[in-house]
Amino acid sequence: MRVLSRNMSSSFTSADPVRIEASTESNLVQNYARYRADSPPTGGYTGGMATIDVYSHQYIKSGEVTAAIMWVSNGKTDQLSDLNDIQAGWAVDPSSYGDNKTHFFVYWTADGYKSTGCFNLDCNGFEPVNDAPITPGDILEPENGHSKISFKIFKNKDDGDWWLHFGYDINNLKPVGFWKKSIFTNLQDHAGFITWGGYTRSPNGNASPPMGNGQWPGKNSASVQNVQFVDSTGQGYALPAWALHVSISNKKCYQLSTFFDSMFYYGGPGGCTD
Repeated sequence: MRVLSRNMSSSFTSADPVRIEASTESNLVQNYARYRADSPPTGGYTGGMATIDVYSHQYIKSGEVTAAIMWVSNGKTDQLSDLNDIQAGWAVDPSSYGDNKTHFFVYWTADGYKSTGCFNLDCNGFEPVNDAPITPGDILEPENGHSKISFKIFKNKDDGDWWLHFGYDINNLKPVGFWKKSIFTNLQDHAGFITWGGYTRSPNGNASPPMGNGQWPGKNSASVQNVQFVDSTGQGYALPAWALHVSISNKKCYQLSTFFDSMFYYGGPGGCTD
């Protein structure tokens, strides 16, 4: 996989899955297939990691989004303004980026998207570091339409900030940057839930776009591998399948496989209009 260029847009905020799900916008339909860990140990979660398949989607239309994301979050699930959220992953969003390319992105909010947070480097919050292997907003160009990326987000014990590491090899992740703990309220000390999965968005009444690579979960579909928790030293450790809860918005168009060997398959052809 090659990083081609940096291309960012402040309008990409509209593509945030959690924000749209919690909004009252009726002109958009959002779908997801994901696993969530929401039963943290005493002291909460300190991070998560994954290796995700990356795909090209040249036929995604304006107004549509398809993405694969890891969320690190805390706050009351029934009170949006209480939500603190960090996201990282890839997305294809022609309306925001002006192309059909696959972009690596990050996102944060400290008040449920009311007045804080943004995607990539569109506002202060995510602090990039020198010699990073990628910059948020960069285009990912999967060779032959498919490749993989690995990343982790964890609360560093040395400074207490939330760090993002990235790479094309799970054993060779390098720092990209960090979110200062001071920008958060409920994420200052720990996370309450970590989520991995796929997301799509489309205008109401339009057929929803494909998720993953458009295949139903199986050996030829999109996968999320190396799903682990991460401790405050940056080391990953396995999580049991019983710690995860399934969430699928529309099983007619998208599905998840069972979770096994620290991985799962996900995706579907789309085509749903509600």
